[in-house]
Amino acid sequence: MTTERIKSEITGTVWKILLAEGDAIKVESELMILESMKMEIPVESPVSGRIHSILVAPGDAVDEDQDLAIIELD
Repeated sequence: MTTERIKSEITGTVWKILLAEGDAIKVESELMILESMKMEIPVESPVSGRIHSILVAPGDAVDEDQDLAIIELD
């Protein structure tokens, strides 16, 4: 099984998770939305595949470069 880790590009808070574990995802599809300084920043998938695990929950604080999710590649 080949996987890709999705990392946060900013320090902020998880505002909303749009997909669930097991869902299919395509390149550039939004996985979740982070909030930082009252701005909403979408987290997009760089790969296509299936969501293996989501490592954060709404309301969680995240740091830059923190793992947010793991995608199983097609």
